[in-house]
Amino acid sequence: MPRFPRNPGDPSAPPEDAHNPRSRRMYQEKVRHHTGEIQDLRGSMNQLIAKLQEMEAMSDEQKMTQKIMKMIQGDYIEKPDFALKSIGASIDFEHTSATYNHDKARSYWNWIRLWNYAQPPDVILEPNMTPGNCWAFAGDRGQVTIRLAQKVYLSNLTLQHIPKTISLSGSLDTAPKDFVIYGMENPPREEVFLGAFQFQPENTIQTFPLQVGVRGHGRAAAMFESIFQNQPARTFGAVKVKISSNWGNPRFTCLYRVRVHGSVTPPKEQPGQNPSPQRD
Repeated sequence: MPRFPRNPGDPSAPPEDAHNPRSRRMYQEKVRHHTGEIQDLRGSMNQLIAKLQEMEAMSDEQKMTQKIMKMIQGDYIEKPDFALKSIGASIDFEHTSATYNHDKARSYWNWIRLWNYAQPPDVILEPNMTPGNCWAFAGDRGQVTIRLAQKVYLSNLTLQHIPKTISLSGSLDTAPKDFVIYGMENPPREEVFLGAFQFQPENTIQTFPLQVGVRGHGRAAAMFESIFQNQPARTFGAVKVKISSNWGNPRFTCLYRVRVHGSVTPPKEQPGQNPSPQRD
């Protein structure tokens, strides 16, 4: 029988008398034992690798969630918002439609599992864009008047609605459709036409350019353009958003957020400015 060389520093090395059946069995048991340990270690490493991959995937999901929330909140619109409640903007309730707070509204909102079904109008002046955190008025015609934080030279107005992917009803039929913007002064209560537009709910955030008498479309806009095209820029302390239709809901219309942009200093004239997109 061949003799096995023995390494005194290796306890698993076969003994010198490996030809002895008992010694051979002990050696084989040690080999099996170490083989089992190696297999267990390999299994633990595989589990660790899988866990690390899972954590990496979760990290990607969190990054995607942050990106989506950033899109929802509209952080990429780098324009000052003078209709922000936290800086002093408020709702002129005298010139704002009543909140949709009928008994039938309660069952409907609860049916799609929304909370606070009757939010006040000033919710549209806050950046919270969670589903259901909107102001609703009855039917498809209504208006809201916003007292700005200060008098400004208006440039744009931004409307924002939640995307269909997070709508609990799976529909965007409560989103506003056709609307008109007026600048208001106090006193007196003069309404100045600033534009007529259409909101497309597939684009959750849309910014519309405003300019006295030249940003609307149709006969009314042409009339205002001829009247005001030579008048100097002016400041407004309030803005009225007058909605004339929504995207199909017969009971109520929802506004999620309205932002008003401009500057406290007179804007520079920009000849040849591109006209706003045409309405459908």
